Amino acid sequence: MGEATAKEGSPGRAAIAGSVGLIVLIWAFNFIAAKIGVRYLPALALASFRVMLAAVLMVPVYLLGARQPAFAEAARTQKRGISWGDLGTFTYLGFFSVAVNQICFTVGLRYTSVSHAAVIVGMGPIYTMFLAVLLGIEQANRRKIIGMGVAFAGLVVLASDNLRSSHSSLLGDVIALAGALGFATYVVLGKRVAARYDSLTMTAFNHFAGALIVLPVAVMQARSIGSAAKWRAIPWPAWAAVMYMAVFASAAAYLLYFWLLRYLEASQLSAFTYALPIVATLMGIAWLGERASWVQFLGGAIALSGLYWIESKHG
Repeated sequence: MGEATAKEGSPGRAAIAGSVGLIVLIWAFNFIAAKIGVRYLPALALASFRVMLAAVLMVPVYLLGARQPAFAEAARTQKRGISWGDLGTFTYLGFFSVAVNQICFTVGLRYTSVSHAAVIVGMGPIYTMFLAVLLGIEQANRRKIIGMGVAFAGLVVLASDNLRSSHSSLLGDVIALAGALGFATYVVLGKRVAARYDSLTMTAFNHFAGALIVLPVAVMQARSIGSAAKWRAIPWPAWAAVMYMAVFASAAAYLLYFWLLRYLEASQLSAFTYALPIVATLMGIAWLGERASWVQFLGGAIALSGLYWIESKHG
């Protein structure tokens, strides 16, 4: 953690490790919340309501967060103001990071299992690297090519599990993959403009732009529910899922994530990628009674080993 953790007032290793663990738990349980939510609400309704609520919550997060030393750059951005060019950038970034990613994540879970979706989402660094190489942002080397090949083989094994399982479908896996690719596209495109914006401003305005894009969907879904009596008939677990996904998985987790970036390198923080599919799968088994097959474990292990091969510094 180097120089950052040596500064006065910096948290200890236990606090940092605990915060990383908390993010893993929040995002792992997000799979469970979404799976519960789609039992009572249409997937598009759950996803669009989550996006709208998260954007509303990001307003105070952005305004209050900019007053904190950790986000001093955001305060300078507020004083400078946002230009029309900035809004254009946030629009296409919000489309991929919020509209595509969060909508497809929720809709995909309507048709596939938590364990399948968790491995597919957990392979995010692979998709990001593939797109970066494809667009010429990064150079391909033997380690990257082998790692991506191994990871892809793991996804193929995982997809083959759909032929044996009644809990997953290839359609759900493909939709979840589309969401993960949306976020990977955001990461790659965001690299080109990252130097121009601080992380808090980018996250907040991406949520605002994404909410504007998703707003028509949210309105249509709200109208489709119908009368006030039908709204009152929606059980509390549905609203609890919406609240959890917006409050914790979006606003709180992102704020904690960027706080941790003060003390950890992005590559160090991304290590949670390995734990996320495992924790989410165990939660799916414990909370939802999902069944895990040996094909599922094999596919996940192969996919994650490809990711480890690329990111490890040794071997």
